[in-house]
Amino acid sequence: MKYRKLKIALLSITAVLLSLCTMAQTEITVRLPEPTTSGGMPLMDALRLRESIRSFDTAEISEQQLSDLLWAAFGVSRPEKGLRTAPSARNWQDIDIYVVMSNGWYLYDHTEHALVRKGREDLRTYTGTQSFVATAPVNMVFVSDHSRMGEGVDEATRSFYASNHAGYISQNIYLYCTSEGLATVVRGLIDREKIREVLRLTDNQQVIFAQTVGYPGR
Repeated sequence: MKYRKLKIALLSITAVLLSLCTMAQTEITVRLPEPTTSGGMPLMDALRLRESIRSFDTAEISEQQLSDLLWAAFGVSRPEKGLRTAPSARNWQDIDIYVVMSNGWYLYDHTEHALVRKGREDLRTYTGTQSFVATAPVNMVFVSDHSRMGEGVDEATRSFYASNHAGYISQNIYLYCTSEGLATVVRGLIDREKIREVLRLTDNQQVIFAQTVGYPGR
Protein backbone atom coordinates (compact mmCIF):
# COMPACT_ATOMS: atom_id res chain seq x y z
CA MET A 1 0.00 0.00 0.00
CA LYS A 2 2.83 2.40 0.93
CA TYR A 3 4.61 1.58 -2.35
CA ARG A 4 1.45 2.26 -4.31
CA LYS A 5 0.93 5.64 -2.61
CA LEU A 6 4.56 6.55 -3.23
CA LYS A 7 4.21 5.58 -6.89
CA ILE A 8 1.08 7.72 -7.28
CA ALA A 9 2.84 10.67 -5.60
CA LEU A 10 5.85 10.34 -7.90
CA LEU A 11 3.60 10.17 -10.94
CA SER A 12 1.80 13.34 -9.80
CA ILE A 13 5.09 15.17 -9.29
CA THR A 14 6.29 14.03 -12.71
CA ALA A 15 3.07 15.27 -14.33
CA VAL A 16 3.48 18.68 -12.70
CA LEU A 17 7.13 18.94 -13.78
CA LEU A 18 6.25 17.97 -17.35
CA SER A 19 3.49 20.56 -17.36
CA LEU A 20 5.88 23.25 -16.13
CA CYS A 21 8.46 22.27 -18.74
CA THR A 22 5.83 22.44 -21.48
CA MET A 23 4.71 25.89 -20.35
CA ALA A 24 8.33 27.09 -20.27
CA GLN A 25 8.87 25.85 -23.83
CA THR A 26 5.55 27.27 -25.04
CA GLU A 27 5.59 30.75 -23.52
CA ILE A 28 8.14 32.61 -25.61
CA THR A 29 8.19 36.24 -26.68
CA VAL A 30 8.05 36.96 -30.41
CA ARG A 31 9.25 40.46 -31.25
CA LEU A 32 7.21 42.26 -33.89
CA PRO A 33 8.73 44.58 -36.50
CA GLU A 34 8.61 48.26 -35.68
CA PRO A 35 5.11 49.48 -36.58
CA THR A 36 4.53 51.88 -39.45
CA THR A 37 2.92 54.82 -37.70
CA SER A 38 2.49 57.27 -40.56
CA GLY A 39 0.92 57.36 -44.01
CA GLY A 40 -1.99 55.21 -45.09
CA MET A 41 -5.40 56.17 -46.44
CA PRO A 42 -6.84 59.57 -45.48
CA LEU A 43 -9.13 59.24 -42.46
CA MET A 44 -12.29 60.48 -44.17
CA ASP A 45 -11.80 57.97 -46.99
CA ALA A 46 -11.27 55.14 -44.49
CA LEU A 47 -14.46 56.10 -42.65
CA ARG A 48 -16.42 56.17 -45.90
CA LEU A 49 -15.10 52.78 -47.07
CA ARG A 50 -15.15 50.93 -43.75
CA GLU A 51 -17.21 47.72 -43.89
CA SER A 52 -17.68 44.29 -42.35
CA ILE A 53 -16.50 41.46 -44.60
CA ARG A 54 -17.26 37.82 -43.80
CA SER A 55 -15.35 36.08 -46.56
CA PHE A 56 -11.62 35.54 -46.03
CA ASP A 57 -8.75 34.14 -48.05
CA THR A 58 -6.61 31.62 -46.16
CA ALA A 59 -3.36 33.40 -47.08
CA GLU A 60 -1.36 34.68 -44.10
CA ILE A 61 -0.88 38.40 -43.62
CA SER A 62 2.71 39.61 -43.35
CA GLU A 63 4.59 40.16 -40.07
CA GLN A 64 4.67 43.88 -40.84
CA GLN A 65 0.92 43.96 -41.36
CA LEU A 66 0.39 42.09 -38.08
CA SER A 67 2.69 44.55 -36.32
CA ASP A 68 0.88 47.57 -37.77
CA LEU A 69 -2.52 45.98 -37.03
CA LEU A 70 -1.79 45.46 -33.33
CA TRP A 71 -0.23 48.88 -32.93
CA ALA A 72 -3.27 50.49 -34.56
CA ALA A 73 -5.56 48.41 -32.35
CA PHE A 74 -4.13 49.29 -28.94
CA GLY A 75 -0.44 50.03 -29.21
CA VAL A 76 1.56 52.69 -27.41
CA SER A 77 1.20 55.93 -29.36
CA ARG A 78 3.06 58.32 -27.03
CA PRO A 79 5.65 56.39 -25.00
CA GLU A 80 6.65 59.37 -22.88
CA LYS A 81 3.14 59.44 -21.39
CA GLY A 82 2.26 55.77 -21.73
CA LEU A 83 -0.72 56.68 -23.90
CA ARG A 84 -2.22 54.26 -26.40
CA THR A 85 -4.13 54.39 -29.66
CA ALA A 86 -7.53 53.77 -28.03
CA PRO A 87 -9.05 55.55 -25.00
CA SER A 88 -9.58 53.84 -21.66
CA ALA A 89 -11.73 55.21 -18.83
CA ARG A 90 -9.68 56.13 -15.75
CA ASN A 91 -6.70 54.79 -17.68
CA TRP A 92 -7.66 51.26 -16.59
CA GLN A 93 -6.31 49.76 -19.83
CA ASP A 94 -8.17 46.58 -18.94
CA ILE A 95 -8.40 45.07 -22.43
CA ASP A 96 -5.98 42.32 -23.46
CA ILE A 97 -5.81 41.16 -27.07
CA TYR A 98 -5.40 37.44 -27.60
CA VAL A 99 -4.19 36.69 -31.12
CA VAL A 100 -5.18 33.26 -32.42
CA MET A 101 -3.47 31.94 -35.56
CA SER A 102 -2.66 28.63 -37.23
CA ASN A 103 0.72 28.35 -35.49
CA GLY A 104 -0.56 28.99 -31.97
CA TRP A 105 -2.20 31.58 -29.76
CA TYR A 106 -0.60 34.67 -28.29
CA LEU A 107 -1.10 37.59 -25.93
CA TYR A 108 -0.19 41.01 -27.28
CA ASP A 109 2.35 42.78 -25.06
CA HIS A 110 1.93 46.48 -25.84
CA THR A 111 4.87 47.59 -23.70
CA GLU A 112 7.33 45.55 -25.77
CA HIS A 113 5.23 45.52 -28.95
CA ALA A 114 5.56 41.77 -29.02
CA LEU A 115 3.52 38.59 -28.95
CA VAL A 116 3.83 36.24 -25.99
CA ARG A 117 3.06 32.73 -27.17
CA LYS A 118 0.72 31.03 -24.72
CA GLY A 119 0.22 27.79 -26.63
CA ARG A 120 1.06 25.98 -29.86
CA GLU A 121 -2.48 24.77 -30.56
CA ASP A 122 -4.56 26.07 -33.47
CA LEU A 123 -7.59 27.36 -31.55
CA ARG A 124 -9.13 29.40 -34.35
CA THR A 125 -12.25 27.26 -34.59
CA TYR A 126 -13.11 28.15 -30.96
CA THR A 127 -13.11 31.90 -31.60
CA GLY A 128 -16.58 32.02 -33.15
CA THR A 129 -19.57 30.18 -34.54
CA GLN A 130 -19.10 31.11 -38.22
CA SER A 131 -17.22 28.63 -40.40
CA PHE A 132 -14.69 31.17 -41.71
CA VAL A 133 -13.00 31.61 -38.31
CA ALA A 134 -11.33 28.19 -38.60
CA THR A 135 -9.38 29.14 -41.74
CA ALA A 136 -9.00 32.94 -41.60
CA PRO A 137 -5.39 33.84 -40.78
CA VAL A 138 -5.98 36.00 -37.69
CA ASN A 139 -8.67 35.96 -35.03
CA MET A 140 -8.40 38.34 -32.10
CA VAL A 141 -10.27 37.90 -28.83
CA PHE A 142 -10.77 40.97 -26.66
CA VAL A 143 -10.64 40.13 -22.95
CA SER A 144 -11.19 42.56 -20.08
CA ASP A 145 -9.18 42.02 -16.91
CA HIS A 146 -11.52 43.39 -14.25
CA SER A 147 -8.78 43.28 -11.61
CA ARG A 148 -7.29 46.40 -13.23
CA MET A 149 -10.43 48.40 -12.49
CA GLY A 150 -9.76 48.59 -8.76
CA GLU A 151 -12.15 48.33 -5.85
CA GLY A 152 -15.66 49.76 -5.52
CA VAL A 153 -16.75 49.18 -9.15
CA ASP A 154 -19.82 46.98 -9.52
CA GLU A 155 -20.05 44.21 -12.13
CA ALA A 156 -22.48 46.05 -14.42
CA THR A 157 -20.21 49.10 -14.53
CA ARG A 158 -17.16 46.94 -15.22
CA SER A 159 -18.91 45.23 -18.14
CA PHE A 160 -20.19 48.56 -19.50
CA TYR A 161 -16.74 50.13 -19.63
CA ALA A 162 -15.08 46.93 -20.87
CA SER A 163 -17.48 46.74 -23.81
CA ASN A 164 -16.85 50.37 -24.72
CA HIS A 165 -13.08 49.94 -24.48
CA ALA A 166 -13.16 46.89 -26.75
CA GLY A 167 -15.36 48.80 -29.19
CA TYR A 168 -12.80 51.59 -29.54
CA ILE A 169 -10.10 49.02 -30.29
CA SER A 170 -12.31 47.25 -32.81
CA GLN A 171 -12.96 50.47 -34.72
CA ASN A 172 -9.21 51.14 -34.89
CA ILE A 173 -8.84 47.72 -36.49
CA TYR A 174 -11.59 48.46 -38.98
CA LEU A 175 -9.93 51.68 -40.07
CA TYR A 176 -6.50 50.08 -40.34
CA CYS A 177 -7.85 47.18 -42.41
CA THR A 178 -9.72 49.57 -44.71
CA SER A 179 -6.52 51.54 -45.28
CA GLU A 180 -4.49 48.36 -45.85
CA GLY A 181 -6.97 46.59 -48.14
CA LEU A 182 -7.66 43.84 -45.59
CA ALA A 183 -11.00 42.34 -44.63
CA THR A 184 -12.32 42.34 -41.08
CA VAL A 185 -15.47 41.72 -39.08
CA VAL A 186 -16.19 42.05 -35.37
CA ARG A 187 -18.17 39.15 -33.91
CA GLY A 188 -20.39 38.76 -30.89
CA LEU A 189 -21.63 35.26 -31.82
CA ILE A 190 -19.03 33.37 -29.82
CA ASP A 191 -19.06 30.64 -27.20
CA ARG A 192 -17.61 32.68 -24.36
CA GLU A 193 -17.39 29.78 -21.94
CA LYS A 194 -15.45 27.66 -24.42
CA ILE A 195 -13.09 30.53 -25.17
CA ARG A 196 -12.55 31.03 -21.44
CA GLU A 197 -11.64 27.36 -21.18
CA VAL A 198 -9.22 27.11 -24.10
CA LEU A 199 -7.50 30.43 -23.32
CA ARG A 200 -7.22 29.40 -19.67
CA LEU A 201 -8.71 32.66 -18.39
CA THR A 202 -9.18 33.54 -14.72
CA ASP A 203 -12.37 34.48 -12.89
CA ASN A 204 -11.40 38.17 -13.19
CA GLN A 205 -11.30 38.05 -16.99
CA GLN A 206 -14.34 38.69 -19.19
CA VAL A 207 -14.51 37.76 -22.88
CA ILE A 208 -16.08 40.71 -24.73
CA PHE A 209 -16.05 39.76 -28.41
CA ALA A 210 -13.77 38.62 -31.24
CA GLN A 211 -12.59 40.06 -34.54
CA THR A 212 -11.28 38.36 -37.67
CA VAL A 213 -8.68 39.81 -40.06
CA GLY A 214 -7.30 38.60 -43.37
CA TYR A 215 -7.32 39.20 -47.09
CA PRO A 216 -10.79 39.38 -48.66
CA GLY A 217 -12.12 36.07 -49.96
CA ARG A 218 -12.32 35.49 -53.68
